[in-house]
Amino acid sequence: MDSIYCRRILYGIICLCLMPFWIQPVQAQSPPEKSYEIPQILVVGSPIIEGNEVDSFAGQKTTVTEQQIDDLNAQDLSTALRRTPGVNITRYNPVGSFGGASGGAVFIRGMGSSRPGSEIKMMVDGIPMYMSVWNHPLLDLMSIDPAQSIEVYKSPQPYIFGNAFAVINIVPKEKREDGFRTSMRLEGGSYRTGIATIDHGGKQDNVDYYLSGGYRTSDGHREDADGDIKDGYGRIGYRFSPVWRLSAFSLGNDNSATDPGKEGADPSSKTGVYQTNSWMNVVTLENSYDLAKGFFKLYRNKGEGNWLNQPTSKTGIRENQYNEFLFYGMKARETFHVWRGGEIVSGLDWDYTDGSYDDFYSNGADNSWSGHHFTIVSPYAAISHLFGERNEFYCIPSAGARYYDNSDFDSEWSPHAGVIFGYRQTELHAGYARGVIYPGLDVVVLSEKVNPALKDSWKNLHAEIVNHYEIGISHSFGQLATAEVTWFYDDGRDRYVIVPPPPPPPVFANIESYRTQGIEASISVNPVQNVSLFAGVTYLDPNPSDLPYAPDITWSAGINWRFLEAFKLSLDCQYIDDMYVDSQARRLNATNNLEVHDYFLLNGKIGYSFLWNRIRAEIFLAGENLTNAAYEYMPGYPMPGISGMMGIKLSF
Repeated sequence: MDSIYCRRILYGIICLCLMPFWIQPVQAQSPPEKSYEIPQILVVGSPIIEGNEVDSFAGQKTTVTEQQIDDLNAQDLSTALRRTPGVNITRYNPVGSFGGASGGAVFIRGMGSSRPGSEIKMMVDGIPMYMSVWNHPLLDLMSIDPAQSIEVYKSPQPYIFGNAFAVINIVPKEKREDGFRTSMRLEGGSYRTGIATIDHGGKQDNVDYYLSGGYRTSDGHREDADGDIKDGYGRIGYRFSPVWRLSAFSLGNDNSATDPGKEGADPSSKTGVYQTNSWMNVVTLENSYDLAKGFFKLYRNKGEGNWLNQPTSKTGIRENQYNEFLFYGMKARETFHVWRGGEIVSGLDWDYTDGSYDDFYSNGADNSWSGHHFTIVSPYAAISHLFGERNEFYCIPSAGARYYDNSDFDSEWSPHAGVIFGYRQTELHAGYARGVIYPGLDVVVLSEKVNPALKDSWKNLHAEIVNHYEIGISHSFGQLATAEVTWFYDDGRDRYVIVPPPPPPPVFANIESYRTQGIEASISVNPVQNVSLFAGVTYLDPNPSDLPYAPDITWSAGINWRFLEAFKLSLDCQYIDDMYVDSQARRLNATNNLEVHDYFLLNGKIGYSFLWNRIRAEIFLAGENLTNAAYEYMPGYPMPGISGMMGIKLSF
């Protein structure tokens, strides 16, 4: 064990040792009669996902909670979601997602492979978190340490979000009940990987707060496959009346990941290091009346995605590119229940997007782009009504629309309509939604700097459109099991691409179309109190057939089992069919030739929990790729074989 690794583990131990002193002043202010929450060792939660939820507008979301993240021993967003039905990922490194190429991305039902640009938006508390300059996500900015849950919206839902075809949203932690909660974790394992996290929240009367932080580092399974992730989160809330509450939180990130390069290739072809950082601030005013409930948010999110030491077309010349993003704006939403069975949602989003970059080359040359900004004003409204009773036959029709006023492009509408039929434990939902996504700053950058021959052709673009259709049915077998099947169809058009000569010059144009349809099915079973099982499968039929990260078949399964009272075993597995990979180029008639073979992965975690005084301790061992399968997300980028982590978690 070398000195660097020893220091990393030592830093983690110091963080854990200092935590009691950090929280002691808060404890000292609490009256003696206030007691700490002591988690009980009782039942197990669902593996893989918490479940799928259909709301009163026939929209569906998948939720992964803090408990599932812990059971999977997930260290970032991609490992937390890679077993979720309909979701696929790519990565280079065990820790850290390389943001400069295809080294860190999440795909939903074939969407998300366009780079630059992306159909999937990443959000924290509904606030945008991605690289505005190139209009695509940077996964290391999506910290999971402050995540109470992760919401996956696999289709357009205009009454919840706009300017996206799908969304991944992190719901930040907060303390809603009186009392205090503290947890600490320290892990170490394969490839000199070290992890330390701290987590503390409290609430007394009308004041609540939450603090968390994490540090993850690894040398990686290959040379130059290292990465590190650091984050910190703080939140405070105050309820100044029975129906009004004010809260604010800040989230900071500082991360890096290195490209290990294609196996066997010239080391000079490695594409360097990608560093990310961000600082998000959000203030929320909430209300909760008998007939109405809503919020008003103000936000600002600023950060960088810096691609350093990347090769250029000139031999021996390397490039450092510093990209800066800025988002700010406001979001308001109110839900009304003014008559029995009725629900009206109305809201308004105002979003400002900006960005710029600076280039510096090893030969002394430099280049910069001073930036551009877009604004979108987006009001929306929807209505639904429940006919009948939930415990008997019921029907819930709904309809609504979102309007987009973009500062640079034509206005658009996103209508949606749905209906839910239910009888006791069986429910069927059907819906239509029109998704809208505008070109991002990438079209301006490409026109003004990367390919000036494009001139002002980007100004003739308009929004991309997808018409989404969905039908699903679910049945609950009491407390024993829940089974679900969903058919979906996405008809996309007006995808913007570069049309090359002839005739010159090259131009941007909204001319490409695509279609994806498929079926998702899942079942959750709780045969006894201490056992929970989950299985899910997704079938995709994309057109064009070479759509990246859209395998024909994927399936996943998991089990959580508590035995001998103090032991808990979590197993999960996944099969991914052969699939095309790499990004979907924004070029007319671009094809994808890179392909990876199918693979099967098995992961597991076993822990022993015990109570000592008022502290709950868990000692655990987690393993990934337990069958030592050979697999890769990109040709020439083999992923780790069997690997393991050992750790301890303290909660009080």
